[in-house]
Amino acid sequence: MAVKVRIPTPLRKLTNEVELVEVKPGTVATAIAELQSRYPGIRDRLVDDAGQVRRFVNLYVNEEDIRFLQNSDTPIRDGDEVSIIPAIAGG
Repeated sequence: MAVKVRIPTPLRKLTNEVELVEVKPGTVATAIAELQSRYPGIRDRLVDDAGQVRRFVNLYVNEEDIRFLQNSDTPIRDGDEVSIIPAIAGG
């Protein structure tokens, strides 16, 4: 079993239109690194130069916001699901 990562529509051009990607268990940071190795450019959309999740990107592990967990150090295990949710602004 693996960890499932849900890719939002705006980022699917980087994943060849794949919506659900499987990565190895570890942490959110290792998942992002694995995504980057398979889909170059995706990391830049998710984290800043310091490796922190960008303000306009929300990451959830099993529907829990990682900002209320351990941020990028949040562990992910077999069967977990990571959701990438870009912030939506309007007015």
